[in-house]
Amino acid sequence: MVSKNFLFTSESVTEGHPDKVCDQISDAILDEFLTKSPSSRVAAETTVTTGMALVCGEITSDCYVDIPQIVRNTIKNIGYEGENGGGFDYKTCAVLTSIDEQSTDIAGGVNKALEARDTNASTSSDETENIGAGDQGIMFGYACNETPELMPLPISLAHKLSYRLSRVRKKGIVDYLRPDGKSQVTVEYVDGKPSRIHTVLISTQHDPVIGTESDNEKVQAIIEKDIKEHVIDYVFKKESIKPDENTVILVNPSGRFVIGGPQGDAGLTGRKIIVDTYGGYSRHGGGAFSGKDPTKVDRSAAYAARYVAKNVVASGLADKCEIELAYAIGVAEPVSILVDTFGTGKISDDNISDIVKETFDLKPVGIIKKFDLRGLPAKNGGKFYQKLAAYGHMGRTDIDVPWEQTDMADCIKQKAEKYTACV
Repeated sequence: MVSKNFLFTSESVTEGHPDKVCDQISDAILDEFLTKSPSSRVAAETTVTTGMALVCGEITSDCYVDIPQIVRNTIKNIGYEGENGGGFDYKTCAVLTSIDEQSTDIAGGVNKALEARDTNASTSSDETENIGAGDQGIMFGYACNETPELMPLPISLAHKLSYRLSRVRKKGIVDYLRPDGKSQVTVEYVDGKPSRIHTVLISTQHDPVIGTESDNEKVQAIIEKDIKEHVIDYVFKKESIKPDENTVILVNPSGRFVIGGPQGDAGLTGRKIIVDTYGGYSRHGGGAFSGKDPTKVDRSAAYAARYVAKNVVASGLADKCEIELAYAIGVAEPVSILVDTFGTGKISDDNISDIVKETFDLKPVGIIKKFDLRGLPAKNGGKFYQKLAAYGHMGRTDIDVPWEQTDMADCIKQKAEKYTACV
């Protein structure tokens, strides 16, 4: 049994982190294809390194997309331009592509689910009506009442710090920063609840010379002062739990951080799946999101699982809720649904599971239609998934994300009455 008194740490990264650069490129490509042709099948993978970006994968669509131009625009918007790029520049980097069509074997199972094939059902005029899951796998969704957005506190704070770090760079508030950066927050829990901030860590790429200073120790002192004032203090002044006199504050603990981004480390799509979800506080099925169209349940079912878990917690039935979904490729219905409230449920987990099964349509077509996953890019000016590719796919409050709604909480509460009456 896990102790009720413990330290828990989560990290986030800025949009300039090399892995996040790749996630944003892959999702920018997805946005463009779905905007032009919502039925596009996309599995776009990106890798970046010094002076190069490579996009590969499988894409089937009836429209043309200028992938190299999307890559360059995305890199530019992140901030890798000229001297500010720290050795990586959107104009001069090589852009390579290697794209095939989706395998016909996979497409056959997705286009018409096993259930429809078994019953000899005719394919609906709506292409999505009988689709099966685009792959096998397990997906987890989680929610808890530690924050207003029903996310674990450590990842919520880490995202806010990384987002603010990027904002002060782009607004010129701290004008010597470069795009690459990370945050990390350690929260002390007492009796299973957040009690205090134990450690705050910020690492940020920067210019080699700040003002007139090039001495490493003097540069470090300037960075520490500015990051504490404009990032850490700014974020925590709005939080109910704040750093205290014993909180450890670390800014660039490795010292000089000039070489960063794709020049410092190679990046790859899907390598920040814990940052994208719950910061390690909940389990993860292992599947990444970015660059995948909604028929891939790695993405769509993870969103649905978050939606279900959040509505369960919002209904008041539990303080914490984790949902596991499992799928078989080419099969529409989940092969299993598991609810775990970690002992915080007002009714049994089995009862909550029954409510979930009768309330939510968790087939791929149901998820796609509920959230309009194919139409969201066009409805958001051609950019939706790319916005999710940095600072988390769950718990977002800065953009309108359909799986963050709690519109089913009252329905769940009503259906639970027949169980609570027996308690």
